[in-house]
Amino acid sequence: MRIDLNSDLGESFGPWKMGDDRAMLGLVNSANIACGGHASDPETMFETLSLAAEQGVVVGAHPGYNDREGFGRRVIPMATDDIGRMVAAQIGALMGVARLVPVEIGYVKPHGALANLAARDMDVARAIMEAVQKIDPSLAILAISGTCTELAAREAGVPVYSEIFADRGYLKNGQLVPRGTEGAMIHDPQEAAERLVAFLKTGKMPVIDGDPIALRAESICVHGDGPAAVNMAREIRARLQAEGVQLQAFLAP
Repeated sequence: MRIDLNSDLGESFGPWKMGDDRAMLGLVNSANIACGGHASDPETMFETLSLAAEQGVVVGAHPGYNDREGFGRRVIPMATDDIGRMVAAQIGALMGVARLVPVEIGYVKPHGALANLAARDMDVARAIMEAVQKIDPSLAILAISGTCTELAAREAGVPVYSEIFADRGYLKNGQLVPRGTEGAMIHDPQEAAERLVAFLKTGKMPVIDGDPIALRAESICVHGDGPAAVNMAREIRARLQAEGVQLQAFLAP
């Protein structure tokens, strides 16, 4: 069995630092790089892209709401066309900086509240797909498994890969448990690893409000912004490899 490990990185801004990107890039196969919306700036983008290139890690754009104060985790009311233009501007910014490294941006993964909204709102998901296609039809989408984002990508003929989350709880409708709700986060690396091993064997994900649900997964996300992120990624990587799982980017060269 082969699967990818990805992480949301490049989320610092100016003198404010978030996470240990260098350590995480030594553990994951794909990196979702913030594009200046919920976090990051041109120098942070360049530094993170450069580190990823040194490590041979595949890179994707991670656009979100223009909301650094809320870290992109609040829904900002916007028309769907405005969302499409916001996403296009952020992807374009990262692609521009990537040319200076140089490294190619291979995919797009929406961030935070925008990702969760697109997961349940087909119009928002379609607006994101349209923006991605117009920028570069070869760009893939990394989508929360079993959601509108995944369906909209398939509908539009956009290459799409499904992801599950190592450190987030699930609802029976396939959505993530909202942050701030009991069961939203998994903090124990061993618990997270055990859940993933069981999922890869059964294809079923435990949920907090019902029986386990079937999900498809080509990638596993380990968030890079928590204090235990590196330990979480290290434990998951070691445990999966011990189970004979081959870790390889879903867009492996």
